[in-house]
Amino acid sequence: QVQLVESGGGLVQAGGSLRLSCAASGRTFSSYAMGWFRQAPGKEREFVAAISWSGGSANYADSVKGRFTVSRDNAKNSVYLQMNSLKPEDTAVYYCAADYLGRAVPERWRYEHWGQGTQVTVSS
Repeated sequence: QVQLVESGGGLVQAGGSLRLSCAASGRTFSSYAMGWFRQAPGKEREFVAAISWSGGSANYADSVKGRFTVSRDNAKNSVYLQMNSLKPEDTAVYYCAADYLGRAVPERWRYEHWGQGTQVTVSS
């Protein structure tokens, strides 16, 4: 079992940057692939980025490629999402998720554990 807590959300102007963090409890964090998803009002939760257990591979949604970077620090039980060149359409609640022995895939149903989310608002 792993518990996830996101932080780092906030209000930023278009073109700005934010760095989201997700802290995980438990001693098996390195056994999990980690994903970031987001949900805007009235829309379904969608995949943003994912990273393998080792950090050796990452996967991104087309809408964020070249702007967002996912990383992790297994020694700190944490995963991060660096978001640059933010756009108003990036406004959403951002969730981190954990997939035990997973492979950094975009399918939401594969992730067993979810955080409570952190709000990101990008003003135009």
